[in-house]
Amino acid sequence: MKEHFNIDEKLILLSQEVLEELKEEFAEIEKIEEYNQYKIIKAMAKNELSDYCLLESTGYGYNDIGREAVEKIFSYVFKSEDALVRPQIISGTHALSLCLFGILRPGDELLSVTGEPYDTLKNVIEGEGLGSLKDYNIKFSKIELKHGKADFESIKNSINEKTKMVLIQRSRGYSLRPSLSISEIEELIGFIKGLNKEIICMVDNCYGEFVEEKEPIEVGADLCAGSLIKNPGGGIVPTGGYIVGKKNLIELCSYRLFAPGIGKNCGPSIIPNRIILQGLFYAPMVVSEAKKGALFTAKMFESLGFEVFPKKEEKRSDIVTALLLKNKEILIEFCRGLQKVGPVDSHVTPEPWDMPGYDHQVIMAGGSFIQGASIELSADAPIREPYAVYVQGGLSFYHVKLGILCALQNLINKKLIKLP
Repeated sequence: MKEHFNIDEKLILLSQEVLEELKEEFAEIEKIEEYNQYKIIKAMAKNELSDYCLLESTGYGYNDIGREAVEKIFSYVFKSEDALVRPQIISGTHALSLCLFGILRPGDELLSVTGEPYDTLKNVIEGEGLGSLKDYNIKFSKIELKHGKADFESIKNSINEKTKMVLIQRSRGYSLRPSLSISEIEELIGFIKGLNKEIICMVDNCYGEFVEEKEPIEVGADLCAGSLIKNPGGGIVPTGGYIVGKKNLIELCSYRLFAPGIGKNCGPSIIPNRIILQGLFYAPMVVSEAKKGALFTAKMFESLGFEVFPKKEEKRSDIVTALLLKNKEILIEFCRGLQKVGPVDSHVTPEPWDMPGYDHQVIMAGGSFIQGASIELSADAPIREPYAVYVQGGLSFYHVKLGILCALQNLINKKLIKLP
């Protein structure tokens, strides 16, 4: 590391001390990886996956048995009645939009019980003249978390006869609030269903898949959605998204993706089904590497006096670590240092830019094999106070370790931080 990337000896020694402290936590991560790996192997065996299911299809995609196998396997893994897993779903935001527009109707209300939705979902919900939920007279309200926990009293007072769907965002998004554990999601859904069992509970599962042994459908969620260029794609799926949940709701979402009355019956596998299934097979291992990297990132920055979310000792329910840098220059130079070890575009210098779907300029770093794949090592941040950067992903722990050390070395070289 010192020879190829010119990392200060003191920084390397600090990283070795940190790794010694993380041995027990790494062992716990590996136990969850093992459990989830067996679960996926069982899903593929149970559904009799064959080599002729691994090809792509063309045109309308009628009678695509490989696509059907993919969705049966996802249903088994996520313990759902049905699944919609398609390359035509381009992002997590797209998958969530299909759920919202597929199910909600004019006069209905959507209630977010985890506060402000992720930035790219705001225009979907409340954008002016964009074909948003607001344009279709679908109401929206939100309840902020209280001390990082669900505010049950406010939820009880806010649910009314118009409330058709509750949105639960598992990960922190661009905020410093904690991600929700599966046990917290279970408690929250149980409370909501106790008030009105007809309310549809939808979980934004982005960044959370295979971080724990259970998934949201197993604890009562009606719908759960995410992206295949995050955790469940294992770092090799080039595009796509998934929705899992109750069969009647999945059908409505499929009508929104394709056309009413056609839905799941069409849609060619424009990438080989092999890639989606092999990515799913790799996912527990890759998520494990990313979790180890997230712990290392948190502990390294804590050692240097920075505030991090979550802290090393706190339970994790996603692969994101927020670093509170409190300084615009430090934030930008952190991203530039991380970019230097990207396997792709390491020569590029990240700059803040007006990214579609965001209210503030955003700076991003990563150099991933798949554009925007945040299961690969990446960092991004809105250019706004308190200047927090969100680090996620890592196909290999050693890549995360190197990336963090190079980012810190860049800050040292720029005289923005000092080693103790």
